[in-house]
Amino acid sequence: MEQFDLLMHGMGVVLTWHHLLLMVAGVLLGILVGVLPGLGAPNGVTILLPLTFSMSPVSAIILLSCMYWGALFGGSVTSVIFNIPGEPSSIATTFDGHPLAKQGRAGEALTAAYTSALLGALVGVLLLTFLSTYIARFALEFSSPEFFAVYVLAFGSFIGLGKTPALKTVAAMMLGFILASVGMDTVSGNLRLTFGLTELLRGISFEVAVIGLFGIGEILCTVEEGLVFRGENARINLRVVWNTWKQMPRYWATWLRSCLIGCWMGITPGGPTAASFLSYSVAKNMSRHPERFGKGALDGVIAPETADHSAGTSALLPMLTLGIPGSATAAVMLGGLMIWGLQPGPTLFVEQKDFVWGLIASMYLGNVVGLIVVLSTIPLFTAILRIPFSIIAPIIVIICAIGAYAVHQSLFDVGLMLVFGVFGYLFKKLSYPIAPLVLAAVLGDKMEDAFRQSMLFSGGSLDIFWSNGLAGTMTTAGLVMAFLPLISRIVRMGRARPRNSAP
Repeated sequence: MEQFDLLMHGMGVVLTWHHLLLMVAGVLLGILVGVLPGLGAPNGVTILLPLTFSMSPVSAIILLSCMYWGALFGGSVTSVIFNIPGEPSSIATTFDGHPLAKQGRAGEALTAAYTSALLGALVGVLLLTFLSTYIARFALEFSSPEFFAVYVLAFGSFIGLGKTPALKTVAAMMLGFILASVGMDTVSGNLRLTFGLTELLRGISFEVAVIGLFGIGEILCTVEEGLVFRGENARINLRVVWNTWKQMPRYWATWLRSCLIGCWMGITPGGPTAASFLSYSVAKNMSRHPERFGKGALDGVIAPETADHSAGTSALLPMLTLGIPGSATAAVMLGGLMIWGLQPGPTLFVEQKDFVWGLIASMYLGNVVGLIVVLSTIPLFTAILRIPFSIIAPIIVIICAIGAYAVHQSLFDVGLMLVFGVFGYLFKKLSYPIAPLVLAAVLGDKMEDAFRQSMLFSGGSLDIFWSNGLAGTMTTAGLVMAFLPLISRIVRMGRARPRNSAP
């Protein structure tokens, strides 16, 4: 009942004409960001972030979160109609979504995708509603050793659970830690890695780095690929929607499994992309007719879309309660909270109830608004996709430059954005993950502060990280996750050796 009362309080904060208009605007911008390859949710939220500095934190987070939902919805449009995922997490949707469109069932595929996305998101919001307060109360007992252990577990999970090679993930994290250490040391006041440049005294702006890594980097890759849009026709009317909804209850088991997978991958640093692929694979393996997958199976659309949205929503749970984002977009939002003067973590639930419960309430309304808006605007956004990319790409670059300049009104930041754009391009070409870099850039200084405070308390002894059961368990789990790829490799070599030595 306490959570329900707090949710009603959040609804009272959100249900104003101003905030409802921000929801619609955010969803529309998000759909546009989602359907345009070269942008995506992290890029769109990052570009929009500087424009929220003059807004109240509640209004700003409503706009950004609704843009996030809209981008996740919009990524499905290009996946089904054009076979081009607007979001990395929408790649799995192309496997059966586009074959359905080729069969003249694009409306059915899109309706199933959006309805599954809504249901998956609502499960994630329910999880956030009923677990966040308890996790926040539990985290209020944390001191610096526990927070450092949480950071170790977060970074270790990225290494152990990531799909990319562990060494590449570690290299990306190290670069993120370097970015976080540039500027004035908060403890000693010494300057670090400024190279005599006064512009670096305040450190490297998180927004500038992310705009370059995501926005400019993706544009460079897309230009190189020479993107051409060729799509199928999509018609959605009430009859198509109703007929699709009548079919969906038969896939309840797929939906339930995908929700569970998505929530788990959202809370852990797996993220929406990993959740969508894993959910698709599980749905195919557990299907009575796996041969239909890849040829236009409706559950091949339901599974990844449900997991994608439940993971994207659940990723905000560790961000709000522990200050640790579960996805790249959540990491960008975490940076936004810091810019607005809010401290992510358990104290946020005590000091900023309007913000936290306004955000949670907006997630219920925003996803419903998103479903209505996206079903009614598909023809408009498919028409936008037929504009030559040679026109769209320069517009995106200009928007990125404006967003970078708006952070500190500095041309130096625009140049820095271009440098990070080259890094983003190289990262994608060399298959290095960007999400661990973003996480390290956001949390690097906090992890360093927690470590240094712990060392001051213990007189320089590392035993403090095993001084109690909670810190010791999380630290040990984080180290095990960090070395999990190495442990797995040793186990595989041990199993293979007896076979090779057999006569």
